Amino acid sequence: MSYRDSSYGTSHSVLGPLSSLRSRPPITDFSYISSPDCNEVYPGLYIGDAVAAKDKAYLKSRAINYVLNTAEGKRYTQVDTDHLYYRDCPYIHYKGFSLMDLPSTDISKYFYIAANFIDEGISSGGRVLVHCFMGVSRSATCALAYLMIKRGMSLKEALSTVRARRDIHPNDGFLRQLQELDRELRVSHRR
Repeated sequence: MSYRDSSYGTSHSVLGPLSSLRSRPPITDFSYISSPDCNEVYPGLYIGDAVAAKDKAYLKSRAINYVLNTAEGKRYTQVDTDHLYYRDCPYIHYKGFSLMDLPSTDISKYFYIAANFIDEGISSGGRVLVHCFMGVSRSATCALAYLMIKRGMSLKEALSTVRARRDIHPNDGFLRQLQELDRELRVSHRR
């Protein structure tokens, strides 16, 4: 398929530019494209993306010594870091959850595990990075749970605290699970 360019009197293939794009290998490593996206959302608590988590020099420069990967794994939108990835960083305490960013994912079963890990890091004077692929849903949900469980914030207060420092968007299923946590915590505080 081609067309005639009347102003120049030459033929051009319409498919030419597309076929050159198809023949290129897909981009699978985005670490060279962007810089770490990470914000301190509460004293000692950072939410960030995969680029921040994989950049060991960046973590060291920020004195981050606890890393919670809420998207551990090798599938799409997961981050392939684990204990072995940080083996050359003995100062880093690592924990990983293999969660997908889907409304049907039961993230609530990790709320207290995440809150205890984050609290351990902050209570010892450390700095904690909670991350997922983009740092907006899975990681934000676990950071919110920490603020609710360990800092006594309501869901509304926790959202306001974090959103003042980072643009986060937990998916609808995660928000429902956080609302349920909010109800449970209010009931237990009344007792």
